[in-house]
Amino acid sequence: MSEIQLLPKVREYLQRDHAHFIDGQYRSGTSDKRIAVVNPANGESIAHVTGATSHEVDEACQSSHRAFKGEWAQTSPYQRSMIINRLADLIEANGEELAQLESLCSGKHIQLSRLFEVGQSAMFLRYYAGWATKINGETMTPSFPSMAGEHYTAMTRREPLGVVAGIIPWNFSVMIAIWKLGAALATGCTLILKPSEFTPITLLRIAELAVEAGVPAGVVNVINGTGEVGAQLIEHPQVAKVSFTGSVPTGLKVGQSAMAANLTRVTLELGGKNAAALLPDADIGNAVAGLIQTGYVHQGQVCASPERIYVHRSQLDEVLAKFATAVKGMSIGSQLDESVQFGPLANKPQFDKVSQFLADARSHNQIICGGNPLKGPGYFVEPTVLLANDSKDRFLHEETFGPILCVVPYDEVEELPALMNDSPFGLTASVWTNDLSKALRLIPEIEAGTVYVNMHTFLDPSVPFGGIKASGTGREFGSAFIEDYTELKSVIIRY
Repeated sequence: MSEIQLLPKVREYLQRDHAHFIDGQYRSGTSDKRIAVVNPANGESIAHVTGATSHEVDEACQSSHRAFKGEWAQTSPYQRSMIINRLADLIEANGEELAQLESLCSGKHIQLSRLFEVGQSAMFLRYYAGWATKINGETMTPSFPSMAGEHYTAMTRREPLGVVAGIIPWNFSVMIAIWKLGAALATGCTLILKPSEFTPITLLRIAELAVEAGVPAGVVNVINGTGEVGAQLIEHPQVAKVSFTGSVPTGLKVGQSAMAANLTRVTLELGGKNAAALLPDADIGNAVAGLIQTGYVHQGQVCASPERIYVHRSQLDEVLAKFATAVKGMSIGSQLDESVQFGPLANKPQFDKVSQFLADARSHNQIICGGNPLKGPGYFVEPTVLLANDSKDRFLHEETFGPILCVVPYDEVEELPALMNDSPFGLTASVWTNDLSKALRLIPEIEAGTVYVNMHTFLDPSVPFGGIKASGTGREFGSAFIEDYTELKSVIIRY
């Protein structure tokens, strides 16, 4: 195993006194709540961060509110666009530093951090920057009767909501934060980011770069801590919107708390138990390769990844054999080793959860290949393929959020919509076929926020993303985000 050498500035950054970024400044924490940041490849602590007090949460909210009413309100859409683009430039310029920090904290392969946490983040920011000057209303002609020759006209305005609280998960802590940051800044909102306690430090560096890019003090704040800090943020009277990405149980609590607090706007991007259907005419080799790539990216810790794989019964043995061959050939090791294909799970609770799933599958004799936690330091498990026992199998209904693909045989294509929709979730789905007509007929019947054809998982900033059913509410990206970050104001004029 040959790991990359950490940059000197990464080593120096890890030694800093990490806590918060409030009102344009890196802040030391005032509480005694110290949270260890752990490298999941070996279980060793690499840094510490101090959790926020209620006073620090309030300070961040007040800072964001002042900026929203003050300097940021006076910043033109064009200026906002230029600032967002400069931040994208700085993320790329400091890309290796950010990628190394994020891989160390999250267990994400270094190449994936370079591609997504850096490259995709910069691309998404540039997309949002383009929208800053294109947020428009409409004009209408009312039908009021004229009593004395008067006339009427009407228009709508899109106005920023105010302070946005962005609550970030641990799986893609930079990229998902950037989605929320870009949307908030493009629409004229200000933002407080609350990272996961497992991946808390990279966003503090992003906040420093934001100030360097010209973001005024208070427009982007970062506060750290556990769930109680997020709860205080959600309930704060200065917060106008909450954008949460994470698990379904936590998302339900977030939504309920936000509504109970002040009818606070909320966007929830939650989990998935995403289905992929291989039609009998599909190219099996390409489909298996595509599902290996997208199902095991970041060790399967991706909400949009496929977990349920529906295969025609006549092709079941061939598909399972191809999966087994591909999975057995995957190399496992440190996320900082460029030669490996599969790294550790992101944290100890996730490792314990996935290990319990694997033990259950082993006890029910479902494992086709993989299925074992690895001995030694770190949070490693084997990439795994299972065969479902029946339609009630827990692996068809419970999100594992790990490297577990569950294969399910079917008999007729007409069965697929009912099988794929038999889930409380509705985030993504995919159809693998060479018959476009069949794909287009299936798409309207599949209950999912995104349906892919001959691909899965990939996201583009121009295409709205979000779920239905228990997978959430609201949309990110495209032009759809504008509605969730702005208030529609109507104006009627008599003249």
